[in-house]
Amino acid sequence: MAKTSQKKVTPEAQNEEITNQKKSTKKAKEEEVDRTVEEKLIALYKLQKIDSQIDKIRTIRGELPIEVQDLEDQCGGLETRINKYVEESREIDEEIQGKEIAIKDANTLIKRYEDQQNNVRNNREYEALSKEVNYQKLEITLAEKHIKELKVKSESKKEEINKTNEALISMRAELELKRSELDDIIAETEKEEKDLSEQSQKYQAEIEERLLKAYKGIRLNARNGLAIVQIERDACGGCFNKIPPQRQMDIKLHKKIIVCEYCGRIIVDEHIAEQA
Repeated sequence: MAKTSQKKVTPEAQNEEITNQKKSTKKAKEEEVDRTVEEKLIALYKLQKIDSQIDKIRTIRGELPIEVQDLEDQCGGLETRINKYVEESREIDEEIQGKEIAIKDANTLIKRYEDQQNNVRNNREYEALSKEVNYQKLEITLAEKHIKELKVKSESKKEEINKTNEALISMRAELELKRSELDDIIAETEKEEKDLSEQSQKYQAEIEERLLKAYKGIRLNARNGLAIVQIERDACGGCFNKIPPQRQMDIKLHKKIIVCEYCGRIIVDEHIAEQA
């Protein structure tokens, strides 16, 4: 019966094998981390490109949406003012009608008192009726004075209504013109903006919440909305401050996300830009 030969593994060989496995595992993990950072940077740069296109579309609209909103608010304000003037004018007319009724009632009383004077039995009754007649005449004089003042006030309100109506008509015409311009621009860009917005949402869903929040914060504070910029002529593509050679090397290694020490934007190299 033949004996089976078995190679004996020395402890040194076992240790070397374990060491090699650890190195291999460590290298694989490092490559995975590097790849993950690179993927994050590519996703961010793609998102930036899409958001920049959306910004461009909204820039084309310029201040039109704000102008339209301002005109709508102003038209609403003028309409409220007109309604207020109309209500005040109605109240004045009602007050005039009330004074006219009071004058009519006073004249009726004067006629009654004068008729009663013809049938008095003594001077005291006659004088009492005379006082009532004089009082009603004073009431009529006062009411006529108030009517005159109220009519002046009413005319002033009507002038204000006409003047405000003219301003409202003019403003509505301007509003319709601005709306038409805005609608034309929206019609031209609506589909493109919708598609880009959907793409933006898609890429945002792929980026971790903490990083996405940082990206949005940088975009909000950046003058041109650029949160991710490329190295351009050894400088930051956002603020154009020079980037030291060692920092440029770190950026190209893609081992971590690096921001500009001057403007706070995330900086990527040409490789990331090409991949995006």
